[in-house]
Amino acid sequence: MSKYSVGVDFGTLSARALLVNNLDGTEIYVSEYEYPHGVMRDSLPDGTKLGSDWALQHPHDYIEALSKTVSDVIVHSGIDKNDITGIGIDFTSCTILPVQNDGTPLCMISGFEGQPHAYAKLWQHHAAQRDADALNSKAAESGQSWLSLYGGRISSEWLVPKAMQMSREAPDVYDASDRIIEAGDWIVWQLCGEERRSACNAGYKALWQGKYPSNEFFRLLNPRLENIVAEKLSDDIRPLGGRAGVITKKAAQITGLREGTAVAVGIIDAHASVPACKISGPGKMLMIIGTSTCHMLLSNQKRNVPGNCGVVENGILPGLYAYEAGQCCVGDSFSWFVHNYISSEYEKAAKAAGVNIHKFLREKAEKLKPGENGLLALDWWSGVRSTLMDADLSGLILGLTLQTKPEEIYRALIEATAYGTRYIIENFESAGIRIDELYAAGGIASKDSMTMQIYADVSGREIKISGSSQSAALGSAIFGAVAAGKEKGGYDDIYDAINSMGKLDDKVYRPVPENTEAYDKLYREYKTLVQYFGCGGNDVMKLLKKLKK
Repeated sequence: MSKYSVGVDFGTLSARALLVNNLDGTEIYVSEYEYPHGVMRDSLPDGTKLGSDWALQHPHDYIEALSKTVSDVIVHSGIDKNDITGIGIDFTSCTILPVQNDGTPLCMISGFEGQPHAYAKLWQHHAAQRDADALNSKAAESGQSWLSLYGGRISSEWLVPKAMQMSREAPDVYDASDRIIEAGDWIVWQLCGEERRSACNAGYKALWQGKYPSNEFFRLLNPRLENIVAEKLSDDIRPLGGRAGVITKKAAQITGLREGTAVAVGIIDAHASVPACKISGPGKMLMIIGTSTCHMLLSNQKRNVPGNCGVVENGILPGLYAYEAGQCCVGDSFSWFVHNYISSEYEKAAKAAGVNIHKFLREKAEKLKPGENGLLALDWWSGVRSTLMDADLSGLILGLTLQTKPEEIYRALIEATAYGTRYIIENFESAGIRIDELYAAGGIASKDSMTMQIYADVSGREIKISGSSQSAALGSAIFGAVAAGKEKGGYDDIYDAINSMGKLDDKVYRPVPENTEAYDKLYREYKTLVQYFGCGGNDVMKLLKKLKK
């Protein structure tokens, strides 16, 4: 009799549960739930105003999503819950929330409903840049050896800068927090009733490299943080591929799963896509392209790569070092342009053609040759993750005229993200980390052939595509099957599970030589702009942001 696993992928705006067959990864049913509160950027539910660069979420949405999606896949698939062996969780990261000892989020405690710092800080929360700058400065001054493993600069998106901001701006919230925890680890806690922190979350987002930085270093950041590890975090870090626990009676009532079902150790959403794409060895970079892009790379080598987001031993798969890089804003920039700068004429034309505005623009942009739009853009609309790690940088489009058309801008924004990815690839290779193959996953990879061809042309490399439109959820399901173990109908070895359950599409994008030649010229100019606006040649972007604040 077939056995099954569930993977739940918590994204930026919604969560998706996927039920798969453990034998071959066949996808049985998927259910999606949009968060009612979405991303709170301007105000809290009670009207409390938020500052610049804030991005919060309500953790109640996460529990609702878990309940509705998992129960939905069980009901609509017709699969007996007793045949579901395991569940895996991935979560967009770094998303942190302050909770009490019993796991109750502070924002759900009376008296904290109007306190912004009591809510979950989404990965898009960049209001801790001041704290990230202070952390980087003090880490460099005190010679912290771990800093080089994160490219020499810690992002404002990560746990410690966000905790620093909380302790500085809302010490009452910080003191009332028994734990500060990644949302993905918190969901695992809700499922198995025990706090189980992931080596993936801790390693990439909380400065854990077998151990956290010392109490003395945290005291340098803020005396209140001196004992943050013992008081708010945990040094009980669980490796990926392991079992965090089993579904409790309470979690069974929430999800519809059988009490005792295996729960996998949590993983970051982008990282979960690696096993889903049948990637199990070194030299293979996966681009997970969506609202942002994460670049995952496995290697036999541990090296200091300037501007990367971190390297963690066994960070994705056992026996390998896993590197992470990323771009803060990809699909978000396309959506920003469409939502704010498209004329009513274009909207009407798209409606008349029976397509959405994105497809309408792509069809027009696809007819343009490389360089024909006369534009060059920087992909920094939400700041820069890799390689500069600077949230105070901003977007730029060069070459606009009164004759510039919307589809030309749209293509320039796409090309900019491709240049950003090539810059990241070259940064790894210049540090001695080889990249032999490129893979892509995510909504854009599976649906947007024009964008993927541009990426192939700009990078000059073939790109293989995930065989699942829900690669993160599939990867989480794979970990769920391993948590269950072979005796229960899963797997004892993650590599066996990858070989059986992972998927690749037959489609491969190959670079067109004449396009690559044209993009090489544009890319050289892109690098010039990076140096000028991002590396101290001109700090006008930071000046403008300072004046705006």
